[in-house]
Amino acid sequence: MAHLLMVESWVGAMSSLLPRAILESGHRFTFLTRDLRHYLRAASGDGPHPLLAAENVLTAETNDVPALLSHVERVHDVLRFDGVISSCDYYLATVARIAAHLGLPGSSPDAVERAYRKDLTRTALAAAGVPGPRFALASGWAGVAQAARGVGYPLVLKPVDLCAGMFVRRVDDEAQLREAFTAVETFPINARNQPRLPTVLLEELLDGPEVSVETVTVDGTTRVVGVTDKSVAGAPWFVESGHMFPADLPAEQAEAAAEVAVSAIAALGLDSAVAHTEVKLTSAGPRLVEVNPRPAGNQITELVRRVTGIDLPAVYAQLAVGERPRLERAETGVRSAAIALVLPPRAGLIAGITGDTDLPGVVDVALKPAGHRAGDPTSNNSYLGHVMAVDHDGLGARALAEKVVAGLDVRYREDVA
Repeated sequence: MAHLLMVESWVGAMSSLLPRAILESGHRFTFLTRDLRHYLRAASGDGPHPLLAAENVLTAETNDVPALLSHVERVHDVLRFDGVISSCDYYLATVARIAAHLGLPGSSPDAVERAYRKDLTRTALAAAGVPGPRFALASGWAGVAQAARGVGYPLVLKPVDLCAGMFVRRVDDEAQLREAFTAVETFPINARNQPRLPTVLLEELLDGPEVSVETVTVDGTTRVVGVTDKSVAGAPWFVESGHMFPADLPAEQAEAAAEVAVSAIAALGLDSAVAHTEVKLTSAGPRLVEVNPRPAGNQITELVRRVTGIDLPAVYAQLAVGERPRLERAETGVRSAAIALVLPPRAGLIAGITGDTDLPGVVDVALKPAGHRAGDPTSNNSYLGHVMAVDHDGLGARALAEKVVAGLDVRYREDVA
């Protein structure tokens, strides 16, 4: 039985999926956080938070990496860890540094940093010839405005060190650019109290649908588990509104997207890794959007598991302790699985969400309770819940999940008072 050190976590789906995967793999884990209240506040109220299934819950300042390395080394002398893991993007590079410091399995810290930070990803992949959009990196308003003119409008503005689509938006002219830049500038510290980089990434706006490629890399060889499609809502924002696995694509398009993803992973130097790589299927061919050096969020790993039997959070845990995972598909009887995400029509205090969700093929429903305060639907942090559906015969899971969500009635307190 291996012992994992989990350093921080997302508070969404992976905060339950990863602890479950570790325990079902026959392993145990210690959870280390700077603020346990961050997770307790996010608990659903249906019982103890899954992270509290940890054998030990420790607190330390996880944002001070040099001090954390010394602290974990002392704890390791007592508890003896076999691997280090996190599901939170903001701590992936920290985990890689801890693993390297303790001589435990994992990708190199430099590779993880290159994958997590969008500026380093773009620079490395451009040098390696991996197809992507025209782009520029800049900081300060004058530099950003000049760089935008070089890229050309319309374009996409992105912070280089945030996730969940935060502050990522389409920009059609300099006035919109100033608005988008100012919004990013007023968010200098992320949700984990880490100071942000001032660099902004400006990218050519790519046409075509977006997919993600789910992969596992072991000993320098990347295995493609499959391709997931994505729907996006909320222009000018790029908020993910749903996914289906496998993507409803011609085989040659899926293969071309997978080829770009595998090339990107190799160029970044990732190994012993589960990755979720986003690719645009443009009229000029597939173009790399970003590489995430961890399992997909938004319950995509559950879609993959329902169709293939491959449990990517469990694979992620196995790689963290140096095990070679089995990636053979199992016959599950499911041909497609999809999730439709519930976005708030607007900000406000929720009075209730109602609708018919008890339909054949619907396998999971989660909706925010009355009293939840919804924000504006500008990022993947805005969801009011989800509906997951499966199709045992073909690629109909997305249509079913979207039908159920379209029938939901989101009511606000001010409308029913």
